[in-house]
Amino acid sequence: MEKIGMKEAAERIKKAQKITFLTGAGVSTPSGIPDYRSLKGIYQGHEQPEYLLSHEAMVQEPEKFYQFVQQLYHPDAQPNVIHKVIAGLEKEKAVWLVTQNIDGLHEKAGSKNRINFHGSLYSCSCRKCGCPVPWTSYVVSDRHEDCGGQIRPNIVLYGEGFQEKVLEDAVSAVEQAETIVIVGTSFQVHPFCDLLAYKQPQAEIIVVNQTPISLFEPYAFVEADGVNVFQQIEEIKE
Repeated sequence: MEKIGMKEAAERIKKAQKITFLTGAGVSTPSGIPDYRSLKGIYQGHEQPEYLLSHEAMVQEPEKFYQFVQQLYHPDAQPNVIHKVIAGLEKEKAVWLVTQNIDGLHEKAGSKNRINFHGSLYSCSCRKCGCPVPWTSYVVSDRHEDCGGQIRPNIVLYGEGFQEKVLEDAVSAVEQAETIVIVGTSFQVHPFCDLLAYKQPQAEIIVVNQTPISLFEPYAFVEADGVNVFQQIEEIKE
């Protein structure tokens, strides 16, 4: 691990031509969305949060599942400078984004080359008839008014597998990058953290996080709030 300052990290990211961003919950906390496992996170007070967000709970205890998932919705949250800078860089160079976040903020910011690795809360469907259902209907009721089936958000729950296309697109995003920027994640959740196995041998890794992460690869680390680093990227003139 090579420790670097915010200014150097900002300059390296701005200068890179083929970048893949791998983002986690720390990217959205400045927008007012609590992360999953911090003391102030949404899991606080729940003894079995993984169960409440599982396929088993959705099927066996749909009411508990529904009540818990409602807490994840923050439709008024707005993209912060991290989301905006990533979307802006996409207009200047080859940029890909693979996010663990299900909050839709990267989409709101305008990122097009985006892989929602764990899905999105703002995409819902009926488990009975398979029809897409607006998320605005889901937050009112978990029953589809057309057929009475259970509505679910299209996110990857505990106990569920990943769609092949999502995995393929994420691997492709990592393979194409000359610079990989990991932002706001402990990088411990599989298979997200396994994506680095597909990077090019010469690709540089920059980690922007409040704490170091454990990687088998050498990486440049800036110990900082991502907001401060991305603010500096925004301020760099060509």
